[in-house]
Amino acid sequence: MSESKPPTPTPADTYKGWLFKWTNYIKGYQRRWFVLSNGLLSYYRTQAEMGHTCRGTINLATANIAVEDSCNFVISNGGAQTYHLKASSEIERQRWITALELAKAKAINMQAESDESGDDCPAVPPTSGQGGGFRNSEIQSTLRTLNSKVEDLATCNDLIVKHGSALQRSLSELEGIHVGADMAEKTRQVTERATLFRITSNAMINACRDFLSLAQTHSKRWQKALQTEREQRVRLEETLEQLAKQHNHLERAFRGATVLPPSFSNPALAIKGGVSGKGDASDEDDDNEFFDAMEDPAEFITVPADPKYHRRSGSNVSGLSSETGTDDQSVNFDELSLASNPESPQPLELEPVRQRRTRIPDKPNYYLNLWSIMKNCIGKELSKIPMPVNFNEPLSMLQRLSEDLEYYELLDKAAKCQSSLEQLCYVAAFTVSSYSTTVHRTGKPFNPLLGETFELDRLRDCGYRSLCEQVSHHPPAAAHHAISEKGWALRQEITLASKFRGKYLSIMPLGSIQCLFDKSKNHYSWKKVTTTVHNIIVGKLWIDQSGEIDVVNHRTGDRCHLKFAPYSYFSRDVPRKVTGVVTDKDGKAHYVLSGTWDEKMEFSRVMQSSKGENGTEGKQRTVYQTLKAKEIWRKNPLPEGAENMYYFSSLALTLNEPEEGVAPTDSRRRPDQRLMEEGRWDEANAEKQRLEEKQRTARREREREAVKSASSPEEGTHPDNYQALWFEKTDDPVSGETLHIYKGGYWEAKEKGSWDMCPSIF
Repeated sequence: MSESKPPTPTPADTYKGWLFKWTNYIKGYQRRWFVLSNGLLSYYRTQAEMGHTCRGTINLATANIAVEDSCNFVISNGGAQTYHLKASSEIERQRWITALELAKAKAINMQAESDESGDDCPAVPPTSGQGGGFRNSEIQSTLRTLNSKVEDLATCNDLIVKHGSALQRSLSELEGIHVGADMAEKTRQVTERATLFRITSNAMINACRDFLSLAQTHSKRWQKALQTEREQRVRLEETLEQLAKQHNHLERAFRGATVLPPSFSNPALAIKGGVSGKGDASDEDDDNEFFDAMEDPAEFITVPADPKYHRRSGSNVSGLSSETGTDDQSVNFDELSLASNPESPQPLELEPVRQRRTRIPDKPNYYLNLWSIMKNCIGKELSKIPMPVNFNEPLSMLQRLSEDLEYYELLDKAAKCQSSLEQLCYVAAFTVSSYSTTVHRTGKPFNPLLGETFELDRLRDCGYRSLCEQVSHHPPAAAHHAISEKGWALRQEITLASKFRGKYLSIMPLGSIQCLFDKSKNHYSWKKVTTTVHNIIVGKLWIDQSGEIDVVNHRTGDRCHLKFAPYSYFSRDVPRKVTGVVTDKDGKAHYVLSGTWDEKMEFSRVMQSSKGENGTEGKQRTVYQTLKAKEIWRKNPLPEGAENMYYFSSLALTLNEPEEGVAPTDSRRRPDQRLMEEGRWDEANAEKQRLEEKQRTARREREREAVKSASSPEEGTHPDNYQALWFEKTDDPVSGETLHIYKGGYWEAKEKGSWDMCPSIF
């Protein structure tokens, strides 16, 4: 830019620089010299005019400061004075905004102090450039005065004790003497000591009165000063956030400088135009890059439906069907049934339910230099990076898969639904709920060993039980099967693909999840979205979920399209937003879902839909007229002290709890994981290395045996020539996918206590 960098604010709170000021529609913006000093913003045509001609001044104590876009801002005092200003760059604009906000806060504070001092405690007003020093000297003077008063009170207290004791002795002696010559002397002594006690008491009372008067005089002023400091801290936090945004802007502009045309050389224009160039040759996969780009326009708009639908929805459902064309299947339920679907599981057990643990040992405060571990691993698969347990949480990936059942009640309610569309709403809410446990969980789960299993038996507590098994090592793959007495089954096979880019880590789950219902025979399937861990190098780790999910009912053709919006600094929407539309096989919308994946989801019944106006990118968005939204799912609160327990949910706290009768391959028996949970991280690291070396040795042995027994070299060289113990690979006839499906036998083996077929992996 042609303009020189504006100077930083001086100790006298003076800030100067060139800005463009709007004059009129003929001349437009004109370059003017602005000076900010002592809470006043003045401007001149040139610097030379500062000595004789000021063109205008605004008092910031009564002014409003508003930001219009990347370079423009407005200052107005609510009357005739309004300045429309433009900086030469967004960085310079933010410098001015910061200086103006700080000057405004100080001007308001000085005005309040001046008003109060005139009423309560007259004081000399601070001179220019001495606001902070005057306040500090005033506080020090007041503290010295209060300290002297406290010392006076202490002295008076000692004197009262001394003279009170002497007076008491004199009174005692007076009672014991006889009438005679000593009577007059003793009476004189008592009178003198009583006089001393009265004088000392009066001094004590006066000192207390002075102390109380001083405290009352200054307490109100100190409260205002404290409030002002709090407000300034909030402004500083906002300023830091702005600086973080500008840092991202500059970084993207710098990376795009070598590939952008000259017309986009201005960083503000490059960002405004949505251009994000790449200067790093290692970024070969554009789809996995995550930027804080401009807000992605919504795919649809929801508006309240006509009141007639609300009146008829509860009393005349058949009329509603005739007007809106709903199918017979969805006519049998009102929209309210979705929010409070009837029966919750009734406790039928006569035996007491087992009490699960509610705490685990607190996480030790270990220092971890993550960059020193991962700097040589950029571009590698996460599963191939040797990680110490310092980067883990004391759960395995199999246990994390079982956490998907945290909100199993949604599937219980779905099993009772009469309508497939209603059922699909619950299944969609269940897919979103599985991400709610990850919002603060920056720790990496343990990679399961090949053949490792994990059972979650909640048959008596919740009516379901599940089993996970690690069925492949490279690539790592886990199979999961859960079945419930309420009439549903859940199965999934997840393979993780990951990319570490230095600033962030992307984890892409591959494979599908399927949910089957016994009563309706509905068969649903969907895939997971991408998880991104940000600030790997610098800053606090945080997690985001982004992507799209299609929940498909293979029997009826119904579909729910869910969109997880990536987090953006510039979005006006709530963070972690999720939206979705439930449609039938003909593409007609019946429900709209909205909410966040870390808090709650709501649904709305669609009454009518129409094509709206074109969006910001020329896309024609659909407008849905909906009934009032109802809550379908809400996240359970975290247990007390969760921040010291890896942010585990109540269910997660129980997953690694030791249990009798589980298989020898169960994750609860894994020694390195158990040592980490107990806080013995050094021992856990040593044990983890031993188990990984044992697994590598077993892998090499399988390769040698496969080569010897294979009829051709190609058949015997597969590194994971391994047969799962409880799952078998098969083609699903409904979804057409190939996955590992539970073949049975585990729970029968547990009942018999016969684990002879289980390998020794720990």
